[in-house]
Amino acid sequence: MDKQPRQHRPTPDQADTSQLTRESWKIFQIMAEFVEGFERLAKIKPSVSIFGSARTAPDHPNYKLAEDIARALSDSGFSVVSGGGPGIMEAANKGAFAGRSPSIGLNIMLPHEQTSNPYQDIELNFRHFFSRKVMFVKYASAYVVLPGGFGTLDELAEILTLVQTGKSRHIPIILVHRPFWEGLIGWFRESLVREGTINPEDMDLFRVLDTPQEVVDAIFDHYDKRGFEPLPSEQEILLEL
Repeated sequence: MDKQPRQHRPTPDQADTSQLTRESWKIFQIMAEFVEGFERLAKIKPSVSIFGSARTAPDHPNYKLAEDIARALSDSGFSVVSGGGPGIMEAANKGAFAGRSPSIGLNIMLPHEQTSNPYQDIELNFRHFFSRKVMFVKYASAYVVLPGGFGTLDELAEILTLVQTGKSRHIPIILVHRPFWEGLIGWFRESLVREGTINPEDMDLFRVLDTPQEVVDAIFDHYDKRGFEPLPSEQEILLEL
């Protein structure tokens, strides 16, 4: 049987470059998100980033708890940053909006679930989770994490990893509502510490509290002897974030 001639297979250099061109130009969209975020958020300090479920209904106790925490922080002089959407994010913006300090929403464009809430003095919109996550960390004096799902756990793991590895400055990381978190914390202790995948002292990177006043007091206690501005060494760390 005669062999069929081998069809020419295009090399990568000869392949259609339209997708590569599109991805290359995407860099400028990403740059624009960072530039706008840096310019609009640089003056909101001190600020606290608040996280929690987008699915929490306004009549749920956790919604009221988030609203009260945000109001207490806002009246204490902290700008409040949330993901800008519904649920706990809305509660955080709503509480801050009613207080003395700015309410900031870092909105993300999603196929479903995310809609902007109306309680934002500063509203930013992101296409990319990674640029949005940098904005949550870069100007935050503290992280307050209420009950939530995968997205909330992602943000919690992000800040724990950054602080643990020295890629971000040490800030208060506060988990709110002990009954929700105690199972996860037990797993940290019984599995991660026991297996040696984290050090025992890594458990000190966060605290678990239950009331708005405890949250406010814990943040002020952390900065009692040093002020809220990053130290020179911390500024270098944040510059490389």
